[in-house]
Amino acid sequence: MSVLRVSDEQLLSPACATMLPMEQVDAVVIGAGVVGLAVGRALTLSGREVLVLESENAIGTGTSSRNSEVIHAGIYYPAGSLKARLCVQGKSMLYAYCAERGVAHQRLGKLIVATSTEQVKDLDGIIAKAAANGVHDLQKLTAAQAQALEPALACEAALLSPSTGVIDSHAYMLALQGDMENAGGLLALVSPVQHIGLKHGTATHPIRVITQDGTELACKVLVNAAGLNAVALAERMDGLDKNLLPQAHYAKGNYFTLSGKAPFSRLIYPVPEKAGLGVHLTLDLGGQAKFGPDVQWVDDPADLQVDSRRGDAFYAEVRKYWPGLADGALQAGYAGMRPKINAPNEAAADFMIQGPAEHGVPGLVNLLGIESPGLTSSLAMAQEVCARLA
Repeated sequence: MSVLRVSDEQLLSPACATMLPMEQVDAVVIGAGVVGLAVGRALTLSGREVLVLESENAIGTGTSSRNSEVIHAGIYYPAGSLKARLCVQGKSMLYAYCAERGVAHQRLGKLIVATSTEQVKDLDGIIAKAAANGVHDLQKLTAAQAQALEPALACEAALLSPSTGVIDSHAYMLALQGDMENAGGLLALVSPVQHIGLKHGTATHPIRVITQDGTELACKVLVNAAGLNAVALAERMDGLDKNLLPQAHYAKGNYFTLSGKAPFSRLIYPVPEKAGLGVHLTLDLGGQAKFGPDVQWVDDPADLQVDSRRGDAFYAEVRKYWPGLADGALQAGYAGMRPKINAPNEAAADFMIQGPAEHGVPGLVNLLGIESPGLTSSLAMAQEVCARLA
């Protein structure tokens, strides 16, 4: 890869700013979370010279490492949305990739439970919504059938989603990084971006990227996969119409972990209500249970402390489907942050993938509002980015 032939060590060392002016590279991806790494891998495998820039000292330290690690089926998203299409496509691609690359995962399945007679009628609507998205494997269960699968469960009826699973997200990101690097792509850690000029590069590589250490890069393709910082990064791009950008909002999700072993072998989700998906139970690959995330709108995306008092509200919600939850069994776990592009009083926004057709800048793709199901959608989203750049 030509961009680092002369000075590999210089670019990869954050303390060094002695690179030759305006090194050229085909493509720069900003952000080494799960989506940025998937995009970097896809661009590299398509034959491009690729450099992924990450501001932190490790991959996947943001939203990618603070989530439920669930492989979603694609049930709830509005028909025709990017979330629906990319989740369903991405789920199939992700299971195949995990099997091929030996990434730890399990198709545990998920039960969507109606805990009142009023909610039972909602199950048919969920089946219809899932079918509109191309998800046809949901199975309607009576209370007795659901309890035969999960004896500790209390419900009036349920849906079984057999294609929902869990994944070791860090192992997945390491596999993506390995694929990219084996194909000649490069990752530069501790490389926050200081400035982007969309028409300030060279004749052949018109986009100019300057990192905080003074490194200057000229590229043909720039993909903004900066997650929580993606909107702010786009706002600082010289040459981009800022009227096209949404406003950034941040929704914190708090998780509470269960002390002791859970009596469930599948994920348990309440029937969604207007406020959200409810307090659901997810399992990691070791069988450890956690509850959440809830939704707490905040101003600061770095606000990741969990207030243990928020756990008080979890007990009543969880006991609707698991009456056996003991007092004091929930412990403050961790929090994640959703990069929202809708306000608290607005309907949830779709993924926003802005390519040249949307903003008129050749070679630029902004990935905005990439929250759940971003992990499940990552391989399909990378494919979508490549298509929009083609």
